[in-house]
Amino acid sequence: MADKREKSVAVLANGTSPMDTLGSAGDDGEGSTTMRTAETLLRLLPTALCVVALVIMLKNSQSNDFGSLSYSDLGAFRYLVHANGICAGYSLLSAVVTAVPRPSTMSRAWTFFLLDQVLTYIILGATAVSTEVIYLAYKGDEAITWSQACGTFSGFCQKATASIAITFSVVICYAVLSLISSYRLFSRYDAPIGYNHKGIEIAAFHT
Repeated sequence: MADKREKSVAVLANGTSPMDTLGSAGDDGEGSTTMRTAETLLRLLPTALCVVALVIMLKNSQSNDFGSLSYSDLGAFRYLVHANGICAGYSLLSAVVTAVPRPSTMSRAWTFFLLDQVLTYIILGATAVSTEVIYLAYKGDEAITWSQACGTFSGFCQKATASIAITFSVVICYAVLSLISSYRLFSRYDAPIGYNHKGIEIAAFHT
């Protein structure tokens, strides 16, 4: 407890707040050009993939003797298009921000962490819903008398499958980015003091 008080006094004497101390943790090596370039490229990759998946789905329509079918006729595919558009924009913006050398702060780490998490779940949800729809289009559902559609609109289904597969690769990229941003954020925090001092841990357990 005495050591903790001495540390707090030293921090106040230096004119820095505890949050500033946390913000400076984990900065070693973060300004490395190699690491910054690697993360920038990893953030640019989903931009290209999202644009490709978006264009494929936007141009996905087919007409034949049985009628016409377009991606806009299915809500899941419209959601996939919107999700890819949002993801492409965010990926490009975050890549630009990452490429610019600047001191790392807690607010920046939290921003990247939260936005990466949100985008991961958005694109994951779009992929999951679209996968279910394309599965039903290929297999049908006898329980609700929903017949197969891909036998009649094979070209439409092939393009939809390609778009979904590309979007799934975006999910993988964002899963990796989420792990990176999570590590960069939570590595700034020290482990709970109870884990470092056995006496304190026992006292906390009894109280």
